[in-house]
Amino acid sequence: MGKKANHPVRTSEKTLRLIETLDTDDGFRLSELEDRLDMSKSGIHNHLSTLREHGYVKKDGDEYALSLKFLSLGGHVRSRSPLYQYGRSKIDQLASDTGMLANLATEEGGRAVYLYQSRGNYAVHLDTHVGYRLRLHNIGIGKAILASLSRDRVESIVEEWGLPEATENTITDREELFEELETIRERGYATDNEERTEGLTCIGAPVKLGGDVLGAISISAPTKRLGNAGFDDDITAEVESTAHELALDIKYARQ
Repeated sequence: MGKKANHPVRTSEKTLRLIETLDTDDGFRLSELEDRLDMSKSGIHNHLSTLREHGYVKKDGDEYALSLKFLSLGGHVRSRSPLYQYGRSKIDQLASDTGMLANLATEEGGRAVYLYQSRGNYAVHLDTHVGYRLRLHNIGIGKAILASLSRDRVESIVEEWGLPEATENTITDREELFEELETIRERGYATDNEERTEGLTCIGAPVKLGGDVLGAISISAPTKRLGNAGFDDDITAEVESTAHELALDIKYARQ
């Protein structure tokens, strides 16, 4: 999904669809790509040859896969983000202090994009990773961001990405979501109580400068572990204070 270009370049669209398909597995044969894409085998081969020539695709035997050149590009983009530059050490400290999985994310195109993660001693293994994109409405880090945006902006995000149900706890009603976002603004932090993944609970807080939200941080843990303590003052205060400290670091670095 995403906004459609007024004058799309079909060749570029085909290349991008090919890249996105290659991203779904470790390798594909030409015939497998032909089955998945509305393109001729010769057309796919031409696109792959161009991508290989420029170092974006590698070939091992008769299988094609994306190369690490995408990592280089993504790494350069991420390194320019003040949120990442000043957030890494704080996310590491938050993970160490809580023993949980600590996350740093920003919003791009109406979705959360994970910039950094750090694992404490008791951190769970999830499907999220650096560069991973998720809808905002059913994760703590996403709701922390949504609560810091204008109603019009949230409306446009919901219009584009919807409110699909992931678990029985997912908020799927628009007005219920806005009520939740108002509660988040009042208390200063967001929670995800098994709203995307059963058995997983998260606490998130926004990183804001003035009226702008740069992103958010969160901690994730099994509900049984985090639920034993509840959303108590010590845990939520540490998440909130880390987000506030990060915002101050970025603010004074800009002066």
